[in-house]
Amino acid sequence: MARLTVSIDDHLAEAFDAWIAQRGYANRSEAFRDFVRAEMDRNRLAAQPEGPCVACLSYVYNHHERDLGERLTRLQHAHHDLTVSTMHAHLDHEHCIETVLLRGPASQVQQFADAMCAEKGVLHGKLNLIGVQEHGPHHHDDDTHGTPHRHVKPVA
Repeated sequence: MARLTVSIDDHLAEAFDAWIAQRGYANRSEAFRDFVRAEMDRNRLAAQPEGPCVACLSYVYNHHERDLGERLTRLQHAHHDLTVSTMHAHLDHEHCIETVLLRGPASQVQQFADAMCAEKGVLHGKLNLIGVQEHGPHHHDDDTHGTPHRHVKPVA
C-alpha cells in the first residue's frame, strides 16, 4: 500500500474532519480513498461512456398522474436489456417510490434514467452509476443450466 502526504488549509481540514465524523469513517484515509475512487470512476465513465456499469435509479412519482405508471412500465420494458430488477413502495396516498437496478453501457443507462425522470409526474429522480469490469461469457463446471453468463466486478 502506498502512503501519500497531503497538505490542505486548516478550514478545509476542519470541514473534512466534520464530514468524516458525520459519515462515521474510522479515519481520514478511508474517506480519502472513497473520494479518490469516486472521482476516478466519474472520470472513467466520462472518458468511456460506452463502458459497462451497474446503477441504481430511484424516483418518486404521483401515481394519480394520468397513465404515468403505464408509461414508466413501458419505458422499462423497452429497455429490458438494461433493467435487472425493480422495487416499488407506497409512500402515502398519492406518492410511490421505485428503485430500478440497471446494468449496461453507461451512456444507455444514463439516457434511460433521464427519460424516466423526465416523465410528467415524476417528482424526484436520482441515478447512482458505478463503473464495472465485465468478464466475458463463460460456463461453470457445476452449472446445471448450461447457459453462458457474464460476471461484473467494481473497478478498484
